[in-house]
Amino acid sequence: MHVRRRTGPGPHVATVAMIAQHDCNIAAVGRQAHAVRMGKKTDAYEAELERLQILLVETQAWTIETGAKTLIVFEGRDSAGKDGAIKRITEHMALRQTRVVALPKPTERETGQWYFQRYVPHLPAEGETVLFNRSWYNRAGVERVMGFCEPGQYAQFLKDAPHFERMLADGGINIIKLWLDITRAEQAERLAARVADPLKRFKVSSLDAEAQERWDAYSTARDRMLDQTDHRTAPWTVVATDHKKTARLNIIRHILRTIGGPGAAADKPDPDVVFPAAKSGGRLAA
Repeated sequence: MHVRRRTGPGPHVATVAMIAQHDCNIAAVGRQAHAVRMGKKTDAYEAELERLQILLVETQAWTIETGAKTLIVFEGRDSAGKDGAIKRITEHMALRQTRVVALPKPTERETGQWYFQRYVPHLPAEGETVLFNRSWYNRAGVERVMGFCEPGQYAQFLKDAPHFERMLADGGINIIKLWLDITRAEQAERLAARVADPLKRFKVSSLDAEAQERWDAYSTARDRMLDQTDHRTAPWTVVATDHKKTARLNIIRHILRTIGGPGAAADKPDPDVVFPAAKSGGRLAA
């Protein structure tokens, strides 16, 4: 009797194949659901960012019309998110009335000047908004930690900075000082990502390694700076920046409400993200 031999896969193989396909389908559905959830989060962020940027434009139009002088100081450790926040703030602002200032290290001539002198030409005139991506507070941070200034110069700066800022305020400048606070683990991750990303080449600095090695020294310098240069005319505001997008939105809200005018309509910042330095006890990254 002729026996027909089975040439296709047996029932066990077919069953395994069906199970595998089923698992793949489930995984695909899971990936799609995750993508939808992440998409919704991204869409919500972009929608809120756009709403706040529109309010920024309206508020700047008001500051231009009224001749207000706005100075925003961004300070924080390396990779705390200063560049990203400034980019989103200025993206749609008036080019002629908006300037971002990020000065290089001082020249030999500048080192012989009054310390604040190199910053004065960049201060805002009527109707202008100026954002400092690091400022005269370099002396209280990197210069102190890395030994780029003498102890006497450092101590004098801490005394002079509040007086200098009061002079600016008396001249009609609205000063907003922001300390962007990042944890040690998050900083390490971001610094490593910079090195691996060719598009972030210009973010890489020879001082990056020192940021982690001298973490405690930077913390001590930060605490003393916030304590001795926080004053009613120009108070420090701390922003927790481990979550970049959340931080950006809350920074913009804080700026809008501080400037006033149309900006007063912005939602209040999240108090877990944005808070006064004077009330930051135990909340800063250790």
